[in-house]
Amino acid sequence: MLKKIRNKITFILACGTFLFSFNANANSRNLPPPPQDADFYDNGIPAEKKVELGKFLFFDKILSGNQNTSCATCHHTLTDTGDGLSLPVGEGGQGLGVTRNTGVGSDAIHARVPRNAPPIFNLGAHEFTKMFYDGRVAVNSDHPSGFDSPAGDDLPDGLDNVLAAQAMFPVTSAEEMAGQIGENPQANAATAGDLPAVWEIIADKLRNIPEYVELFQEAYPSEITQASDISYVHAANAIAAFEAKVWRFDNSPFHRYLKGDKKAMSHSAKKGMNLFYSQHKANCASCHSGTFQTDQNFHAIAMPQIGPGKGDNLDGHGDFGREQVTGNIEDRFTFRTPTLSNIALTAPYGHDGAYDTLETMVKHHLNPEMSLQNYDRSQAVLPSRADLDAIDFIVMDDSQRIDAIADANELEKVDLSPKKLMHLIDFLNALTDPAAIDLRRNSPRRVPSGLPLRE
Repeated sequence: MLKKIRNKITFILACGTFLFSFNANANSRNLPPPPQDADFYDNGIPAEKKVELGKFLFFDKILSGNQNTSCATCHHTLTDTGDGLSLPVGEGGQGLGVTRNTGVGSDAIHARVPRNAPPIFNLGAHEFTKMFYDGRVAVNSDHPSGFDSPAGDDLPDGLDNVLAAQAMFPVTSAEEMAGQIGENPQANAATAGDLPAVWEIIADKLRNIPEYVELFQEAYPSEITQASDISYVHAANAIAAFEAKVWRFDNSPFHRYLKGDKKAMSHSAKKGMNLFYSQHKANCASCHSGTFQTDQNFHAIAMPQIGPGKGDNLDGHGDFGREQVTGNIEDRFTFRTPTLSNIALTAPYGHDGAYDTLETMVKHHLNPEMSLQNYDRSQAVLPSRADLDAIDFIVMDDSQRIDAIADANELEKVDLSPKKLMHLIDFLNALTDPAAIDLRRNSPRRVPSGLPLRE
């Protein structure tokens, strides 16, 4: 009898040790805090009229030089705030998403946009202080405007946040929205590098549309009393308010789990979460940390380079990433860690959209150098045109350039069984807020300029 009692006590103590160990391991995962209103601009509740104005502006082609492209062209509600392509087809293209072509005749695009169109989910959170894949627009309280940017001292003050500062620049890009020199005044000013002139040209177009004047006055009653008071800064602030408000999605199964609903995720997703946050397993959280799975930093992970890039090699092809901003060769091939909000909806993946599926993107992270060397070009989603096709893989066809990208890689090889890979992908799927699956309600039926909404 005493032996049985001793055995039972030993069993209980062993169970207690196991439970203590389990709880310690759970705490050691260092899961991020759940999102809350205070994490977002205006506590997640910006002025309604400002959001309404921003919605119209986001979808209105009046912001483009040739009045044929809007912000929504590459960030549409029907394509999950991206465009579904590896590299965008900007000013001059026709159609939407994967059906978009490169345009026809003299209106055809001159080049692909060099980097993937990033999704806009949860960018209204305060933690996002840098924009673009290379972080070239960033919060800097020492700068008169409050931000570092390609405009330097020409960036005006009065911008609400870094998301608004970002909205100042696509309209100045020939490939994205401005058009080519000789086609329109906006394109001419952009080509000349006169960014203030670009912003003034757009503001003047808006001042001459009576409905917009009324909308601006309603959104900014203390700042705008007449048409001449409208500036492009007001437009950028409204666009940012729209993006921050309507594309805040913080009710994914994982976010609900963090808030205490332990049944929000499947058993497989929880196993994937443990892999994601374990330093001794997948260790994804070494870069994808924080509430929205990004450390807001820049890393080199041996991503394949497709398309024209930013012209960083002597022949004008390639993309050195963050080095373009800092001038530091140690930043070569580093790009900003993206948020994983709604990641299952936002393919293709990577700064140039090199991977078309979540599985292939995850597999790249597990063995970056091998994945780079054996890149499957069928993963690239690029509308075909002979002259563009001819330069899409110039970097990938050069073994020396591939070796340089591989040498910069920061990630260690990780071995995961097929079953563990499935668990990890199940967790990534649990980062999608169900409310983000259908964004049709975020699209207007018309815009004040009267220009067509169809692409």
